Amino acid sequence: MLAIINYGSGNVRAIKNIYDQLNIENCIVEKPSVFPKETTKIILPGVGAFDETMKSLNNSGFRSLLDEKVLFDKIPILGICVGMQILAEGSEEGELEGLCWNKGLVKKFDVTKLDFVPKVPHLGWNSISATRESELLNGIDYGHGFYFIHSYYYCCKNLSDILTTTFYGDSFASAINQGNIFGTQFHPEKSHANGIQLLKNFYNLKSC
Repeated sequence: MLAIINYGSGNVRAIKNIYDQLNIENCIVEKPSVFPKETTKIILPGVGAFDETMKSLNNSGFRSLLDEKVLFDKIPILGICVGMQILAEGSEEGELEGLCWNKGLVKKFDVTKLDFVPKVPHLGWNSISATRESELLNGIDYGHGFYFIHSYYYCCKNLSDILTTTFYGDSFASAINQGNIFGTQFHPEKSHANGIQLLKNFYNLKSC
């Protein structure tokens, strides 16, 4: 069973529709009390500002449950967009502490330091480059890439946690992985064939 956490942030229905099309057993979990005991994978979506997303998560009652399932039971989790950013310790966008599951900070694109001056937010399709092999990336067309929309990027303290990079005036981490914790800055649910493949890969992960 794959559980999609609905704490008021992220397009949970689009993610569910993809898993339904793949005939993969999944559910949208609206409150911690109905979290399925048979869950083997977790999706944590997120859109909007960092602080507002953390407030929604903290107020939802899911915080302690997710700490237990991810940190102690080691259930693989995939954070998407701001759902990836809140895995960090904090963000330049806000003042609240993140989940602190991964050592890193979320920073704003500094156009004064880039090779060319891109528009912010980073919006639309962009390619990715893998920094290491991962089951999550099986069958992915790196050149075609994924759909992005963000003004902030994840800065990992441990470079070994970076799974893919993307170039937008400078190179930034577009996907991360530390053990059973995964995150993508891009939106798989908006990325057509690549996104469907990645979500399928996540469900089929056998080792983390």
